[in-house]
Amino acid sequence: MSKSEGLYNSGVLPPEMYEQHEPPKKLWESKKNGLVIVECPQRIPCNPCHTGCPTGAIKEFADINDTPQIDYEKCTGCAMCVAKCPGLACFVADLTYGGDEEALLKLPYEMLPLPNEGEEVECLNREGKVVSKGKVLRVVEPWKDKTKVVHVAVPKSLVMEIRAIRVVRSR
Repeated sequence: MSKSEGLYNSGVLPPEMYEQHEPPKKLWESKKNGLVIVECPQRIPCNPCHTGCPTGAIKEFADINDTPQIDYEKCTGCAMCVAKCPGLACFVADLTYGGDEEALLKLPYEMLPLPNEGEEVECLNREGKVVSKGKVLRVVEPWKDKTKVVHVAVPKSLVMEIRAIRVVRSR
């Protein structure tokens, strides 16, 4: 088994699959507030991303085991799906934030301690390795169910790499 197959089978999207999960480039680069990225490549019985989407951007599933299909024109970057996905597989990336160097990622967060607005955090890839630092701009709880969505300024070049953050505080 190749490393990519091993990653995929463990639920980690391998690099050669990133592009097929990216929003349409032209729209993505111009859409204020960002667009959703759903990294749910396996057929499992799940649809909270669809039921939680207020605009219908995540299309209705023909079968509960379908993988999500997105109408990017309808996506507002609200991140309601980010907070609703039990597999933590939805993210919003805003490429219009921060000029040429930075982007804004809206990531699910269910850990303690909660990051503070303005705090520097470690940005992790899909395997949990630190790939950058980021700055927390906002922490919200869209569904009031304890799942937070953390808005983090990150290097634009790492938008398809960063999938989590870690709060590191000295004691």
